[in-house]
Amino acid sequence: MKLGGKVPLGLKAKRLRIVVTGGAGFVGSHLVDRLIARGDSVIVVDNFFTGRKENLVHQFGNPRFELIRHDVVEPILLEVDQIYHLACPASPVHYKFNPTNVVGTLNMLGLAKRVGARFLLTSTSEVYGDPLQHPQVETYWGNVNPIGVRSCYDEGKRTAETLSMDYHRGLGIEVRIARIFNTYGPRMCIDDGRVVSNFVAQALRKEPLTVYGDGKQTRSFQYVSDLVEGLMRLMEGEHVGPFNLGNPGEFTMLELAQVVQEVIDPNAKIEFKANTEDDPHKRRPDISKAKELLGWEPVVSLRKGLPLMVSDFRQRIFGDQRDSQPTSSA
Repeated sequence: MKLGGKVPLGLKAKRLRIVVTGGAGFVGSHLVDRLIARGDSVIVVDNFFTGRKENLVHQFGNPRFELIRHDVVEPILLEVDQIYHLACPASPVHYKFNPTNVVGTLNMLGLAKRVGARFLLTSTSEVYGDPLQHPQVETYWGNVNPIGVRSCYDEGKRTAETLSMDYHRGLGIEVRIARIFNTYGPRMCIDDGRVVSNFVAQALRKEPLTVYGDGKQTRSFQYVSDLVEGLMRLMEGEHVGPFNLGNPGEFTMLELAQVVQEVIDPNAKIEFKANTEDDPHKRRPDISKAKELLGWEPVVSLRKGLPLMVSDFRQRIFGDQRDSQPTSSA
């Protein structure tokens, strides 16, 4: 049964064997939960550079779950139907020291070629650089700085997209490309340098919220369950992409800080610091393509999703069970 050319997520002809690289990480672990809940068998490949076993411990002992400690910069041979390639640090604190995009992507594309698997690349809104077009559509080529302090991540993802399309056009590999915008939720690394996790951790610790520059730069924030739904729809659909996956709701950094104050501590102070090099001024997705072709759009607002993340952070920082919430996106 197909609806509009898409296989409904709950109506699959067979259970799949799926590898998720980076599956012990923030987004990857939520994706693993959804895939296993659907009935598929999942192999997680992770080097634990930023991933945490705690994100997956509830799956240990499940006969349809397997965890392999492995760095995707080295080839690996697995028999799988689908490859979700998430293995890459996505925070400034980490990615400057571990640029795995190019070699890891090549190895996973090679695996897809060998076993005939469908390959999904999680790319990023960073490919648009500091955009001159607002909001950004997938046809926009970007405004980038190839030698900036952030560029190993941005250019690595652009190269990964190029390689994916080369394998698709030249070798007939089934690929899917998602350009992910800022995502937040339970299981984020607490001190990873991303703005939402920074603000939440600072407010919980009674520290000033650090705003860089004048705080007028904008971002769009999607809750992790919305992203996972988008990734699965993209993988099961018939369209290569790229697709923007993000929440078009746009906040300045000051507005985000104020929402965090509302949720955690209205008396939290805001501290301004000099901005980092080549920090994009505006970032907001145009998701018209995903709406039309994937039937996808976010459903969780920032004010609804942020308290769930705060509960998770509070529990992990203070061990406070009273305010804990389930952290699965399933």
